[in-house]
Amino acid sequence: MQTYAIGDIHGQLDALRAAHDRIEDDRQRHGDADAPVIHMGDLTDRGPDSRGVLDHLISGIAAGQPWQVVKGNHDRMFAGFMADADYRDAGLREGRWWTHPRVGGDATMASYGVMDTTERDRREIHREALAAVDPAHPEFLRTLPTHLVRDGLLFVHAGIRPGILLEQQSEDDLLWIRDDFHVDTRDHGALIIHGHTPVDQPTHYGNRVNIDTGAGHGHPLTAVVCEGTTVYVLTDEGRKELRPAG
Repeated sequence: MQTYAIGDIHGQLDALRAAHDRIEDDRQRHGDADAPVIHMGDLTDRGPDSRGVLDHLISGIAAGQPWQVVKGNHDRMFAGFMADADYRDAGLREGRWWTHPRVGGDATMASYGVMDTTERDRREIHREALAAVDPAHPEFLRTLPTHLVRDGLLFVHAGIRPGILLEQQSEDDLLWIRDDFHVDTRDHGALIIHGHTPVDQPTHYGNRVNIDTGAGHGHPLTAVVCEGTTVYVLTDEGRKELRPAG
């Protein structure tokens, strides 16, 4: 059973299209036209075309593409802001808001034509955003699942709280966790495919695989294919098996 996955996109529409092209090339070589493509969240923020990314994914899914998406923390922040100008995500450090340049909501707003969001009053920005943003976009983000399970694999944006049953995990952890998950070397019962924390190259840690290679910071966007718990990185030359580090 094959499953494709694409790391954190962060508004990089051209890179997303190129990742989809690599996946289609792999389908032609290996013959599984029905294998789903799971996008690992953080569709928006930092990159130049969050609006285009959402249009591309929503229209593709509507047209019958086997694409699935799990919710990222940036996706939740965008949807939260669209619902409430004063929304502040629980995972943000004190004093930060979604439109702060370090967070990246300013770039998302700019992709809809809402400019100069770092200094203006949030309520003014919110009013402009309500007029500019297709309401289908935040609704799509709001309703995304926090995780998907398939064939011995768990696809989740950030990770899990180790030692906690999946059904008891908090959304905050699934979208935001880092250190407590990263340092835990236990078998989690499934190989966890995740993003959220950029790494220089896709990395297999034995019990988890991080495929966020920093597209939000101008670095490559990674696509992989999983056959059972064997993971291959998709390159322009084809598959390259990703083996546990060390």
